[in-house]
Amino acid sequence: MKALPLSDKVQEALAITKRGVDELLIESEFAQKLARAEQSGIPLRIKLGLDPTAPDLHLGHTVVLNKMRQLQDLGHQVIFLIGDFTSMIGDPSGRNATRPPLTKEQVEQNAMTYFKQASLVLDAAKTEIRYNSEWCDPLGARGLIQLASRYTVARMMERDDFTKRYKSGTPIAVHEFLYPLMQGYDSVALKADLELGGTDQKFNLLVGRELQKDYAQEPQCILTMPLLEGLDGVEKMSKSKNNYIGITEPGNTMFAKIMSVSDEMMWKYYDLLSFRSIADIAALKAAIAGGANPRDAKVAIAQEIVARFHSQAAADEALNDFVNRSKGGIPDDVPAVTVAGAPLGLPQLLKQAGLCPSTSEAMRMVDQGGVRLDGTVLSDKALKIEAGTFVLQVGKRKFARVTLTA
Repeated sequence: MKALPLSDKVQEALAITKRGVDELLIESEFAQKLARAEQSGIPLRIKLGLDPTAPDLHLGHTVVLNKMRQLQDLGHQVIFLIGDFTSMIGDPSGRNATRPPLTKEQVEQNAMTYFKQASLVLDAAKTEIRYNSEWCDPLGARGLIQLASRYTVARMMERDDFTKRYKSGTPIAVHEFLYPLMQGYDSVALKADLELGGTDQKFNLLVGRELQKDYAQEPQCILTMPLLEGLDGVEKMSKSKNNYIGITEPGNTMFAKIMSVSDEMMWKYYDLLSFRSIADIAALKAAIAGGANPRDAKVAIAQEIVARFHSQAAADEALNDFVNRSKGGIPDDVPAVTVAGAPLGLPQLLKQAGLCPSTSEAMRMVDQGGVRLDGTVLSDKALKIEAGTFVLQVGKRKFARVTLTA
């Protein structure tokens, strides 16, 4: 087939698509898909599959959702696929052990909140929502066996995590081979033109491309986005690692967490999370290279993200609250708690007030000088606190207005 010429509009769409991506496979094929869509007026079908393994989304999830929104704004049909069937298998991507599958009840409960949260990024009215149980359940045993015949064990073992587990003698359950197969079949069922995912999903996305060829469909292109490191700057953002920023967290909490990111990592957050233009970000980098305070750039990205998921008023309030805390002040939205048992030992009080998970952690925070009572640092772990009302602070972000009774 003769290649279509790439108009200025197509080239601009290709540049937007490529911004911040890890890989676009195969770029020349995708450019032709864009050109064909422009010529025919038929939008491309852009697929993103998410397994509802947990009820809450964090900023790491929004990296690929942001890219979906950009493609949506270019006029293409985005498909938000909830993997209610595949969640019950368990995705082994990047794991060195079998992941326990979720129950049907767990999947349904988590899925209820998924799209609502994703709609904070996507245009819900223009998003096609699908569940892969629609076509996976009707397959039945016969259909599943026929699907499995289309892919070889040798091809499955090309996957890095399977190879490592096999060589180390770590068990690989047969059902784990079904996960990439079923994810690939999703692309066949949806006739996807492009599938998005994190870099850890590349193998699964390629399976979809190969299966489409086997079903005589035009193969999808593949776009992988980098994985966003969490607050520690090392590990992938994850709730289980407690290094995440949840998109439904209070604006003040989101702001403070973003401000704790290192100056170096801040630029990756700009690249993957900001909607600012590339020119704007380059100007910020140039200003800092010229002596401007990196804190100002961090404030800007923190305000942008809080405004996106809350409001501009919430972003302004979060900035004021952060500045107040930085000066040693007490924020306005301190939760009130009542604790009985005065006089009460300080570690026990911190635990009962919900500021520390245990008395041992409370004592560690006292030793580090991280505990304040009405702004005064407390250094005596054996201190007994008398009845009264006061503000307790642990670290930079945890506060409680405590009423201690006898």
